Parts: sequence; C-alpha cells; structure tokens
Amino acid sequence: MSSAYPSRSRNGGRQLESSALTALLPALALVPISLVALAVAWLGLRLVADVDYWVFVACYLAAGVFLFFRPVQRLLLTRLLGARAPTRQELAILEPVWREVTQSVHLPAARFVLSVLDADELNAFASGGHLVVVTSYAVEVLPDGELAGVLAHELSHHLGLHTIALTVGLWLSLPVLILARIGFFLQSVARAATDSFASGSPGLTFVGRVVSGILTVIAWAFLSGVLLSNGIGNMVGQSAEFQADRRAVQMGFGPHLSAALRRFVASGLAEREVSWRERLSASHPAARTRVARIEAQLRRQRSAKRPKPA
Repeated sequence: MSSAYPSRSRNGGRQLESSALTALLPALALVPISLVALAVAWLGLRLVADVDYWVFVACYLAAGVFLFFRPVQRLLLTRLLGARAPTRQELAILEPVWREVTQSVHLPAARFVLSVLDADELNAFASGGHLVVVTSYAVEVLPDGELAGVLAHELSHHLGLHTIALTVGLWLSLPVLILARIGFFLQSVARAATDSFASGSPGLTFVGRVVSGILTVIAWAFLSGVLLSNGIGNMVGQSAEFQADRRAVQMGFGPHLSAALRRFVASGLAEREVSWRERLSASHPAARTRVARIEAQLRRQRSAKRPKPA
C-alpha cells in the first residue's frame, strides 16, 4: 500500500498530557464504592480462606496491572469491552491503514492490539496501554483515509497516556458492576418467588416485596457509584478528545479525521447536545466543534508553511 497520507517526522514516545491527569478524577470517585464491593467479595472469601481484607484489596489492585500487557489485553480486556479479534477480511482493511498510522510516528504496528466491536455506528476507542477498538461498521464504511484519521486519533490517546486512568477505572468498576448485576438478579428471583408462591398470603407477599425492594436499593447503590464516575469522566474527558485531535493533525491525519467527523455529522447521529443534562452525559465534544477546531489548526499549519514576504 503506497503512502497516501502526509508523513510527519514525529517521535512516537508517550508524553503525559494534562487530560491524562484529569482522567484520574472518575477513577478516584470509584474508590469508595469499589472498596465496599471488594469487602462484600472478601466476606464470601472468608468462608473458605483466612485472608486479610487489605491483602485481598492489594492483590486485586495488583492484578489490574496485567491489563496493560498485550497478551492480557488480547485475551481478557478485549472481551471485557465486548470486542473481538478482527476477521481475515477486516484485517485486510485495518492492517495496511494501521501500519501507515504507526509509521507516521515511527512506531511498530505490532506493538498495539487491534480489535473490532460489532456495532452499527461510526466509533472507535482506546484502552489499556496498547488496545485500539474500532466498530465493524466503521471498518466497512469508512474509506482508508478516513479510517486512518480515526485510528490516528485513537493512537493519540495512547501516546498522551489518556488510557491509563480509564483502564484503572474499568478495573475498579468491575466488582461494583458484578455485585450490581447479582443484586438485580436476586431482586428478580425474589419478585418471581413472591408472585409464584406467596400470592395467596398477604404477609408473605409483603415480606417478599420488602426483600425485593431492599435488593433493588442495594443494586442501585452500587450502580450509582459507576454512573457518578461515568458522569465525572464525561465532564473532564472532553479535553482528552481535543488533545487527541490536535496530535492526529500534527501526525498529518487532520484532513482525514475531519472528513470522518463530517461523515458522522451527515449520518444524523451527531446532533449538538442542547440541554445541560445531555451535555453532561456526552462523552465526546460535539462533532461539529471538533471539526471546527481541526480545520482551524490546519489553517494555522498552512499559514505557517507559507513563505514570508521578503
């Protein structure tokens, strides 16, 4: 595949950006509820093994370090995110484009793990230290240039170390989500049992409803911690998108990323958020805003390259 993208002589080393630090806020918000969830799991473990609580917590946190190893990302993190390995046909599209993107910053393509998420939307995201996930729809629909722009944006998240805090947050939220699901499952079981076996007894029905209600409250209490963290992440995470866009432009993929975002706008899925609640729940800035900033940066680049009059 011949190089169809402007090359930039850029160092591919990772650089800590400000948004990588602000991304720690949602992870920190998860710590209290995660410790409670781990305490519940520890109580169950205590039935079969005498393990100190803080030793258990330390072991769990230490295990999260493995999420930053490529084999673990390929086997575990990919599945946690609901993604999969690309098919042979998808690899035939992705690999040449990804090679162009990584070569623009002098990095080997094999250093990263490409995965595909089955979804009918134009989207991609980065996680761990090496994982890049792109939707199957994006692979099928985007021309090579626009796909390169999207992948350059995701690589920029890795180079800016934006994904570290996000991966830590994912690991902290896992026991919370598991307990929330268990709580909702037991609530459904309690409700079904009440309807089936206690419908003829007002007293038993009342007890069943109370148990079901308590389980629902507990499940929502755990889930609310994750929702709060996600809300904080959405508020502080938009700067990471702008920083990743800027780096993608510096890498030479600005026009391609802008074209991909314009396609997203044309699809009708990128309507600007109009209410404050919609703005808080948006994990990305408005696509039109991103396009405007990218175009402005491209104009500045072109202006800087023009020869100055003698």
